[in-house]
Amino acid sequence: MGSNKPQHCVINYAAAIAALVLCSDVSYADQGGSSFWFPGQFASLAAVQQTPGWALSVIDYHSGVAAAGSAAVAKQIQASRISANVNVSLNLGLSGRTDLVALAPSYTFETTVLGGQLVVGMSGQYGRAAASLAGTLTAMAGPIVVTRTGTVEGSLVSYGDLVPFAEVFWNDGVHNYMAYVTGNIPVGDYDPTRIPNIGLGHGAIDIGGAYTYFNPVAGNEISGVVGLTYNFRNPDTQYQSGINLHFDWGASHYLTKQLFVGLAGYAYQQITDDSGQNPILGGFRSRVFGLGPQIGYSFPIGDMQGSLSLRGYGEFGAANRPSGWNTWLTFTISPSAPAAVAPRKHLVVR
Repeated sequence: MGSNKPQHCVINYAAAIAALVLCSDVSYADQGGSSFWFPGQFASLAAVQQTPGWALSVIDYHSGVAAAGSAAVAKQIQASRISANVNVSLNLGLSGRTDLVALAPSYTFETTVLGGQLVVGMSGQYGRAAASLAGTLTAMAGPIVVTRTGTVEGSLVSYGDLVPFAEVFWNDGVHNYMAYVTGNIPVGDYDPTRIPNIGLGHGAIDIGGAYTYFNPVAGNEISGVVGLTYNFRNPDTQYQSGINLHFDWGASHYLTKQLFVGLAGYAYQQITDDSGQNPILGGFRSRVFGLGPQIGYSFPIGDMQGSLSLRGYGEFGAANRPSGWNTWLTFTISPSAPAAVAPRKHLVVR
């Protein structure tokens, strides 16, 4: 690209992992259709190193989803506290909307750890979630049969869980690698009988790794991030979601020193059954895929570096999980890269 070679930092990826905290009980799967991991958290340049020092990312997340069948049934069973020995027949539809803002301060160390660069941080969020269930529920316990038709809906403006994270980055020319660990501390606003929630209601741990090929001269890159989530038992419901496998990816091209465009996507698949669920749900393994465009822009803020990125996903192929669309708008402020440091060490996107 010659003079269009990308500039230093686009978006501090380690800080922007704040999106891991987005555990709103409207949008995704496992118990009642909710999971710790939100697909789409990673995209381009996931494994590229950071500029040492403090950084702050602000993530504005929006989603709209709908579901029928088992995903809606699971939400009704959870909210109504329907016992496992009660036989239920449901014809329900679920719809939901989530609008959240997450804050994620992080610190990147200059001293190497395990031969790489260590980044640690914590994220938390605040926002609004709304959901509704409409249809017919028939519950049978022996000779007793109860039928209810109508709409159940609710909304909540509150705070969510806390999510600590740690990442280590390594670089070898155009090849970049990253390993991460994160988890959920269930301190957010949660009520198992409410539709919806902001908090998840249980702990979780997620580990994974990333690879990025990035050629700063040509301005081309491609990234992939794979991880596994282990969910702990929900103490309020005695429900334990299965293990989830997720893969996020992104590909981008720099049009100028500061501006890039590209595509991003994800695949999410639950690989073990839930436990503690109503027998009519079976293993309740969830699945979804997403694909959409991304754009990013970097600019100076005094002696700091500012970055904006926007990604949007349309979902398809969902099973046991609400699906629809979601957007991620991320603003990051981080230290500017020293002039002596190669741009590739600081070109990061969230």
